[in-house]
Amino acid sequence: MTTITATTDHQPLACSHCNSRFESVFCKLKAEELEKIAESKSCVFYAKGQTIFQEGAYPQGLFCVNSGKIKLVKLGNQGKEQILRLSKGGDSLGYRSLLSNEPYAASAITLEDSSVCFIPKDVFLNMMQRSNALTIEVMNLLTGDLAHAEKQITHIAQHSLRERVAESILVLKETYGLEDDGVTLAVTLTREDMANMVGTATESVIRFLSEFKNDKMIELDGKKIRILDIKRLTATANLDY
Repeated sequence: MTTITATTDHQPLACSHCNSRFESVFCKLKAEELEKIAESKSCVFYAKGQTIFQEGAYPQGLFCVNSGKIKLVKLGNQGKEQILRLSKGGDSLGYRSLLSNEPYAASAITLEDSSVCFIPKDVFLNMMQRSNALTIEVMNLLTGDLAHAEKQITHIAQHSLRERVAESILVLKETYGLEDDGVTLAVTLTREDMANMVGTATESVIRFLSEFKNDKMIELDGKKIRILDIKRLTATANLDY
């Protein structure tokens, strides 16, 4: 993976005016606490395909997604990517490595043009010491990560490949929502990225998507996916929601 130079915004948006504030880990901070963070942060624009941070590097601060879509990927022994998580506006990145003072276990790469704020390590950790509300929100993130990991392990062990491909479509819907037509996923992923979500070959994803299309559960338009029958798709994924 090649890191491309990003563009720094010299007039970062105030945290109190951020559209993603109430979706972020800072949702319950007081006005003066948000101002303290705003004074020290920098905001960076990343074009599609740029690397925000690299697996193996040591964290220097916390990344907060203002807008855009990002994948967290880990490289396998053969150089194949495994997508561990998808992020959107309001999400925080790199907090586990920051808190444990360990190298990043994965790389963060943009799926589309994204705006990301960076808060220096000392500022974030000092704010955690001062704010019980922030500490609780971070704990919620960590417990959520554990639940997500347990769910992934269970599904890999107990669900068929066909079920996991169907589930990946539903995960994209839950994470990024739908376009204004109410059926088209509001994110465009390559078939390779979808395969890296599921943990299979690209050819397998293409085959199952074609089957879902023939079964009238989805419609394909290039890389775009439209969900036509969410009940059947959910049943195919063998999920309860």
